Amino acid sequence: MSDIAAPAAPASIAPCPGDLRAKLEGIVGAAHVTSDEARLRLFSEDVWIASNHVAMLIVAPATTEELAAVVAAANEAGVALAPRGAGMSYTEAYIPATSDTITIDTTRMNKVLNISPEDMTVTVQAGCSWRELNEALKDKGLRTPFWGPMSGIYSTIGGGLSMLNAMFGAGHYGTTSESVIALTMVLADGRILRTGARGPDGDTPFYRHFGPDIAGLFCGDSGTLGLKAEITLRLIRTPAFEQSASFSFKSGPAMLEALGEMAREGLAAESCGFDPGLTKVRMKRMSMASDVKTLGKVISKEKSLGKGLLAAAKIAMGGRNFIPEEEYPLHITAEGRCKEAVAHDIARAREIAAKFDGVEIENSIAKIIRAMPFPAPNSILGPEGESWIPVHGQFSLSTAPKAFAEIRAYFDEMQETFDKHGIFNGFLTSSMSTNAIIIEPVFFWPEGYRPIHESMVEPDHMKRLKQLGAHPEATAIVTAAREKVKEIARKYGAGHFQIGRSYAYRDRMDEAFLDVLDAVKNTVDPKGLFNPGGLGFPQGKIAQ
Repeated sequence: MSDIAAPAAPASIAPCPGDLRAKLEGIVGAAHVTSDEARLRLFSEDVWIASNHVAMLIVAPATTEELAAVVAAANEAGVALAPRGAGMSYTEAYIPATSDTITIDTTRMNKVLNISPEDMTVTVQAGCSWRELNEALKDKGLRTPFWGPMSGIYSTIGGGLSMLNAMFGAGHYGTTSESVIALTMVLADGRILRTGARGPDGDTPFYRHFGPDIAGLFCGDSGTLGLKAEITLRLIRTPAFEQSASFSFKSGPAMLEALGEMAREGLAAESCGFDPGLTKVRMKRMSMASDVKTLGKVISKEKSLGKGLLAAAKIAMGGRNFIPEEEYPLHITAEGRCKEAVAHDIARAREIAAKFDGVEIENSIAKIIRAMPFPAPNSILGPEGESWIPVHGQFSLSTAPKAFAEIRAYFDEMQETFDKHGIFNGFLTSSMSTNAIIIEPVFFWPEGYRPIHESMVEPDHMKRLKQLGAHPEATAIVTAAREKVKEIARKYGAGHFQIGRSYAYRDRMDEAFLDVLDAVKNTVDPKGLFNPGGLGFPQGKIAQ
């Protein structure tokens, strides 16, 4: 499956049958059903493309019961449903595939329903953002093992579970689904499905594994098997100690060899590696205002004012040139209950880095990442207002360095073409538990921003950017380059998060796997109305 270019002309909007709209308004209230054209078009694009179809209606339920009633009404009318969290996907995962699609806006379902320090669980509605969850847990000295992506200021937990994601805590605990205990799902006919061992009242989930792992079916499903209503995650005590370190390597493969060895030993709670291209973009984007804001966050993060001022001073004195221009920096954070154990992990990371000719550098970025875990998503545009798009794969620890080298060699071959069309790129890498490394090339190209960018980027930052307008030729080159990266990822047997409609999936699975998957789809969504085309499912009912 390949990405598609944005439509040449705005798609038309289909009218919603009046009786269906009246029924939906009766369920959620007229104020939470909208056919405003600008909002419909906004909800029908993602960070990569605007759909060839526009949702005919947006419905925002507030409870599991409202969601179930909305789903049942739409199913009875034969209308497709596209569940949307914060809208930060870039793989066509939630955009309408048909003109008779209703978008389910989950952002009203944003409550933290229950925190149980006794059972070490937390239950949230699917539209709760990672920032909202972490704020609710902070004063209790608790957090989830995986505690969010960098987009957590907006990204929802339901969206993260549908698409899977990486970053905070992932080096120890893996992705979102690996912190899940139980789910409350709404199936296509409006029935509610609950998973896990759920306590004496049937409504206090505390353990995931009670027979077959049904919850796992809905993790990473891109919203095609059911709509997530409530999610119970396990808790841990917030680690009392943390320490960061940063290293610079002469090449990407050397950095990945070192990161792989650190992952095997489980040293980093999270890791973040860049290439020279992405470092240059970051430095170009930073402003004095953001520098001051960042230093304030670093000061407040430290346990004492003195330590905070010292950390901020080191960052300020380090300036923006502490990373050698053509090298590959790696930033890690270790955490734990014991100061000595954390220091041991950092010391071991230093030994591993040295083994691969890594040189320790000022750990400014690692400190900033922890001090400001959920920044405004200004980075979804380039420093001059360029469009931005990633592509990624999860690679085994043994294949990641080779895969990186092959992708890098392809980019080097394309450099003249990239330069001609104003395209530049970079790499982001991180580790997932002790098993995988994510390699995520990103592209910037001179295509102008769209409403979805304006809805997320800070207004003051947006004012400084140019509107670059259309550049279809450059967009086509980026599209082809992303497909080549996917081809290389497939060669190495890589997996993918955020499958949506952008990554090959069904044709990589064996016949028996597809028989089981299709049987599930026919049971939970027999009309094929949940996110048609997602995960490579055909639109409409699957032949039995």
